[in-house]
Amino acid sequence: MRYKYPRTPHLPWSPGATIDDVRHISLKCFEGKNIVITEKMDGENTTIYSDYLHARSIDSRFHPSRSWVKSLQAQIGYQIPEGWRICGENLYAQHSIGYKSLPSYFLAFSVWDEQNHCLSWDESKLLFAQLGLDTPRELYVGPWDEHLVRSIVLDTEKQEGFVVRNTDGFAFSEFSQNVAKWVRENHVLSDEHWMHKPVVPNRLKEMSDEES
Repeated sequence: MRYKYPRTPHLPWSPGATIDDVRHISLKCFEGKNIVITEKMDGENTTIYSDYLHARSIDSRFHPSRSWVKSLQAQIGYQIPEGWRICGENLYAQHSIGYKSLPSYFLAFSVWDEQNHCLSWDESKLLFAQLGLDTPRELYVGPWDEHLVRSIVLDTEKQEGFVVRNTDGFAFSEFSQNVAKWVRENHVLSDEHWMHKPVVPNRLKEMSDEES
């Protein structure tokens, strides 16, 4: 079974939300929960299975920016339990933000089991470690605190936003009550879609280290 990654609702004060986006009207769903806030990366949402991978569209066509993550799937797919999937960001191609020191071209942010249940953040990180996968940078882990979340300041020339999620596991049907995002204003800075332009690879940290 293949699943399209759900649309993540914007936090009420997210400046990057458009009229077509989904927004949280109330944040009561986070009250009393522990959360993790991770940096939102400017890449392509990608899902990896034991025998398949796709971007947000399940029937993703070939694109040269997907060759690296396709190779990754071939390397780790046999270690992913049947019916499970790993979701993350394919960061090989530069979109609006050019990254110069990525730990990897794929940063994983969730694991879903055969019951379509999202594993807790700690359980997810254990599997990521086993597979040698990196995650987006953690900005905060702890109890929900709206004042704290509102106080997060990013360098919006280099960072697209952040994602809030419940650290506990949850069902696919409960996604919108457990995940939210803040996205910078005018986060798409080009009139031409990145897929229609020549692929410009982002840079890995190891590349920067070799040059320094």
